[in-house]
Amino acid sequence: MNAPSTDQDRSAAARPLPKPGITAIHAYVPGKAGAEGVAKPVKLSANENILGCSPAAREAFTAAADQLGLYPDGRAGNLRSALVEHYRLEPERLILGCGTDEIFALINQVFIEPGDNIVQGEFGFGAYAIGARANQGEVHFAPERDYRIDVDAMLAQVDERTRLVFIANPANPTGTFISAAEVRRLHEGLPPSVVLVLDGAYAEFNSDPTFSDGLDLARGAENIIVTHTFSKIHGLAALRVGWAYAPAPIADAIDRIRLPFNTSIAGQAAAIAALADTEFQAQSLALVEQWRPWLTQQLSGLGLDVVPSSANFVLIEFPKTPGKTAADAEAFLARRGLITRGVGGYGLPHHLRITIGLEEHNRAVVDGLAEFMTAG
Repeated sequence: MNAPSTDQDRSAAARPLPKPGITAIHAYVPGKAGAEGVAKPVKLSANENILGCSPAAREAFTAAADQLGLYPDGRAGNLRSALVEHYRLEPERLILGCGTDEIFALINQVFIEPGDNIVQGEFGFGAYAIGARANQGEVHFAPERDYRIDVDAMLAQVDERTRLVFIANPANPTGTFISAAEVRRLHEGLPPSVVLVLDGAYAEFNSDPTFSDGLDLARGAENIIVTHTFSKIHGLAALRVGWAYAPAPIADAIDRIRLPFNTSIAGQAAAIAALADTEFQAQSLALVEQWRPWLTQQLSGLGLDVVPSSANFVLIEFPKTPGKTAADAEAFLARRGLITRGVGGYGLPHHLRITIGLEEHNRAVVDGLAEFMTAG
């Protein structure tokens, strides 16, 4: 028997029913954290900072233990001031969130009504679509070329009901990026009523001279939001602190529905310390810049196709031959204590995403995949 779908049917139902569309949403599935029979696996499935976090951030977190009985500053005033000083931003244009995931959900909640739509790349981060569908919006997926955002394809998906356009730059799970000039071209092609959301979760790992996280473009625009997170280069994934820079009217609208205490005292303190520790940030970037090209070269030498990456991970395509597939490789590496990420949920069933690790991790991945590709 089909479940009731209209408001009238829901009122007459024998049990409470969620609004239409909720049960059709595919819940986000995070990367695996363990492997059966392996006591201490190396987790390379979630793009976490393999160096951990700044020692100063850890000290700030520990010092906050004396304040566990207190509510945090709902406006995160000290962290807001630190971001203002670090990036030269206007404080009224900042939004603080429980990770950028919450910010994406809030943006969708503010702009999407039933029948509206968002546009994202075909391999875009799953949180964008979840937020739209939770508000009974539709999702338009633009084809990507060479695993990269195609500006013309994105613009072709925009119609009169489009409210938001999302791109991660660099992208997850592909690691590719588009230049500042292409971002500007995308923005110029959008109607002024459409908001361009630039997700910069991995921006700090991209030092290409043609790249920009979009903050400079956003300063003078009425319809650009740029997001950043403390989870990646700062290594504070457990504390869930993200931020966004938006036009003041948009920031005000989001603040009206944002939960009042959505970032913790310990999270705010650790984020402030992490932001100031530029030495740790430089170390984190240097590790990725050293081992990302090495992994790409070594894995390509095994006959595997590696997507050029500007993030702290690589995306690898495997054969469709039984016994040599991405799922087979994931299981093989897991038995060796190396946890990687299958990305079939992103429409990439023949790929694995692998976080850049320490030297011993990266060498173990290459050795493991060399054995996998030559076995049997």
